[in-house]
Amino acid sequence: MSNLESLDVAKLRRKLRETAEAAGDVTLAETTLSPAANRVASQFRETHKSPAMLIGQLGIFEFTLLLALTILGLVLTAGTDGILPQLGIAAAIAFGYSLLSHMADSYQITTLRQPLRSVKRCIIALVLSFALAGITTPVLAPTPFLMSWLPGTGLAACLIFGLGRFALALALKRWTRNGLIERRAVIVGGGEPAKQLIRALEQQEDNDIRICGIFDDRGGDRSPNIVAGYPKLGTVAELVEFARGTRIDMLIISLPISAEDRILQLLKKLWVLPVDIRLAAHANNLRFRPRSYSHVGEVPMLDLMDKPIRDWDSVAKRAFDLFFATLAILLLWPVMVATALAVKFTSKGPVLFVQRRHGFNNEVINVLKFRSMYTEMSDPTAKLAVTKNDPRVTPVGRFIRKTSLDELPQLFNVLRGDLSLVGPRPHAVLAQTRDRLYGEIVEGYFARHRVKPGVTGWAQISGWRGEVDTDDKIKARTACDLYYIENWSLLFDLKILLLTPIRLMNTENAY
Repeated sequence: MSNLESLDVAKLRRKLRETAEAAGDVTLAETTLSPAANRVASQFRETHKSPAMLIGQLGIFEFTLLLALTILGLVLTAGTDGILPQLGIAAAIAFGYSLLSHMADSYQITTLRQPLRSVKRCIIALVLSFALAGITTPVLAPTPFLMSWLPGTGLAACLIFGLGRFALALALKRWTRNGLIERRAVIVGGGEPAKQLIRALEQQEDNDIRICGIFDDRGGDRSPNIVAGYPKLGTVAELVEFARGTRIDMLIISLPISAEDRILQLLKKLWVLPVDIRLAAHANNLRFRPRSYSHVGEVPMLDLMDKPIRDWDSVAKRAFDLFFATLAILLLWPVMVATALAVKFTSKGPVLFVQRRHGFNNEVINVLKFRSMYTEMSDPTAKLAVTKNDPRVTPVGRFIRKTSLDELPQLFNVLRGDLSLVGPRPHAVLAQTRDRLYGEIVEGYFARHRVKPGVTGWAQISGWRGEVDTDDKIKARTACDLYYIENWSLLFDLKILLLTPIRLMNTENAY
C-alpha cells in the first residue's frame, strides 16, 4: 500500500497549502501571452453570474413571494383588522418552505435544471409547510377563518411556484448555452489525463463548466497543442497572467494524486490567484472518504484551495462597506472639509493626491489621499518611502499623516468599489524596501491580492502601521494579511473597524 493511500485528504490539502506558502511566489517579470491566449482572454473579461449567486437570489425571491402570497390570502380572507398575529403564520410558512426546500436539495443547480424534478420537490415543500401550519396554528393561535384561508392560498402558491420552477428550468438551459450562467475553468496539465477529464466533464448533462483552455509546461507527445478539441494556451507561468486578466472561477489540475511533487510545484505558482483550485480525482484508483470530495456533476474533485470571500460572502461584505463608508462620510464630512482647506491654503498644489496601487487580483487602481507633501517633491511611485522628519512632507501633511486624516478620501474609493473598508492595505505598485520590491522580499506576497484591499486592516491594528524600512516589517505585514484572508468574517471586519480609531492613537511609527 502506498503512503498516499492512508493519507487523509485534509492533511494532503494542508501539506499542499503550507508547502506552497513557504515555497515562494510567481516572478515579478511580466509574462507575455501568446496571441491565442490573448484572443481567448478577451472573450472572458466580462463578468458572469455564478450558479451559487443565482441559487441565492432564487431563495430570497421565493421566500419573499411566498410571504407576500400568504399575507395577501390573510387580507382577502380576514381583512386588516387583527391581522398582526396572522403575520407570524405567514412568516412561519415562508420560513418552513425555505428550510424544507434546502433539506430536499431543491436549490441544487442540478435539480433546478430538471423541470419535473424541480417542480416536484418545490410542491412537496409547499404542501408540507402549509400542512404543518394547518396542524400547529389551531393549537397555538386559534383562527376561525384558517380552514378557508390555507387551502386556497396553498393551491395558488403551488400553481405559481410550479409554473415558475418549470420556466426557470427552461431558462437555465438557455442561459447555460449562451454563457450567461457558467463556471469558467482552466485545465492545468495536458496529455491523456486532461483528455479523460474533458471527456468526463462533457458527458455531464447541462454542464455549467466552461473550459477556457489548457496550460502546461510540458510539450511534445506528452502534452500536444490540442487536447480533446481544446487548445494549449501556454505555460503555467503564463496561466497566472491569463487568470489575472480574465474572470476565471476554477483551475482544475489533471494530474494523478501520486504526482505530489509536481502538484506542489504547480501550487507554488497558482495559489496567489483568487480562484478555486481543484485536483481531478475521477481517474485515480485511490479513494478518500466521500465527504472529502466536491463534485462537478458526477466528476469527483479534491479541493486544494478555495477562493476567499466568494459569492454571497462578497455580497455581504460589499453591503457592509457601503453602509459603514456612507455612515463615516456623513459623520466626518466637516473634518474632511477642514482638512481639505488646511491643505489648500498652506501649500501650493491640488488638495488630493492620486497614487497607483495594487488592487484585487493585482489590478492597478488609483487611490485617493489628501496631499501631504510639497507638490514639487511628491513621489507618485512611492519608491522612496516617507521617513521621520522627511523634508518632503508639509507641516499640515505631517499632522494629517500622524492622525491618518490623509486616508479619509479613500472612503470614496470604497463607494466606487476599488477598496473595501477592511482588507490588506494597498501598496504602491513600485513600493520597495532598500531598493528591493516587496514581492522580491516576501515569499507569497501577491497572495494578499486574492481579496480587495482595505482602508484599514489586521496588520495596521496589530502594530504594523507606518514606515516599512526593514524586510521583517513587510514580512510581518504580509503574514497578518494572509491570516486575515484565511479567517475572514463580517465579525472580524467589524472588530478591526472598531479597533482602528483606538490603534490610531499610537503614532510612534506614523510620519
